[in-house]
Amino acid sequence: MPRILAIDFGAKRTGLAVTDPLQMIATALETVESSLLIAYLQKYFEKETVSEVVIGMPKKLDNTDSANAPGVRAFILQFKKKFPATPIYEIDERFTSSLAQQALLAGGAKKKDRQQKGNVDKISAVLILQDYLTSKNLRTARTGNSGSV
Repeated sequence: MPRILAIDFGAKRTGLAVTDPLQMIATALETVESSLLIAYLQKYFEKETVSEVVIGMPKKLDNTDSANAPGVRAFILQFKKKFPATPIYEIDERFTSSLAQQALLAGGAKKKDRQQKGNVDKISAVLILQDYLTSKNLRTARTGNSGSV
């Protein structure tokens, strides 16, 4: 079964997370310089089968786009041009960075590790992916299509 990849896009760095082949567990993958992201994804897609991509869309509390949203939208256009067969879905990423910081703290990460922005980006991508998987499973449960035989 193909994987699902999540992107926490940033102006400088981008956090990535991926599911296991059964699409049950979200795991941190990598932090990549945003300028190198398309090339990284090209190489990753050559090694792994990815059925869909989820990208965090930065929103304000009033549900309007944050200042970072135009950069995310520009990346989505690049992605669609380079990988037209791979669907990309937006998911609200409000609070993922603060939740990622809390997760690192709760997990016992040392102060040095918590201060590395790349670690926060990867955990944020995991949270985006986990939210997507949860909402996907809820939609499947509501429609009664479990996908099992």
